[in-house]
Amino acid sequence: MNPTFPDISISTDRLVLRPLDEDDIPALAEMMNDELVAAWTAIPQPYTEDRARNWVTRYAPGERTAGRGIDLAVTEFLTQRLVGIVQLGNTNWRVRSSEISYVIAPWARGEGYASEATLAVARWLFGDQKFERLELRTAAGNTASQQVAQKIGCISEGVLRNAFLARSRTEDGGLADIRTDLIVWSLLPEDLDVPGRRVDANGFAYPEWN
Repeated sequence: MNPTFPDISISTDRLVLRPLDEDDIPALAEMMNDELVAAWTAIPQPYTEDRARNWVTRYAPGERTAGRGIDLAVTEFLTQRLVGIVQLGNTNWRVRSSEISYVIAPWARGEGYASEATLAVARWLFGDQKFERLELRTAAGNTASQQVAQKIGCISEGVLRNAFLARSRTEDGGLADIRTDLIVWSLLPEDLDVPGRRVDANGFAYPEWN
């Protein structure tokens, strides 16, 4: 039987990270149709509610039960509004390593939500799941994602040349692939602050999980 991540939720001062549910489908579809999501991810475009429903009801549960990773909805604690998505994937249980990715809704950008959510998942992964490595890959031109990696303490390990296809909008409204480099970042347990401290160097409260 494959090892799997538990069906959990993670709380910070401002956010709740929880499993996706069917109530998220309209907001998920809207978020994934954003121009920056189209540019920096491989998400199919246009992104329909049927695609979102398949993600929520089939893909995300399948990834977790197969042991490949876990997909979490990121919601505001006060409003319960969907802020974004955080995913763990390419999980290697023997090495205790996983890769993290995230998408933040256009209206929620600039609030530090990506850093807060990613840091919370990293602490849960290292503390509760006893993992030893978290990896993040950012396209060379995606400076916002690179700032998130730097903010949570990731170390840049190198560049994978021509390893990613970004997308650009064409004059006729379509999308054209643009080959670009990927920057590889890593985070290890010792890169984070000492366990038990209530607030880290970035001012985020230590999360609780259940």
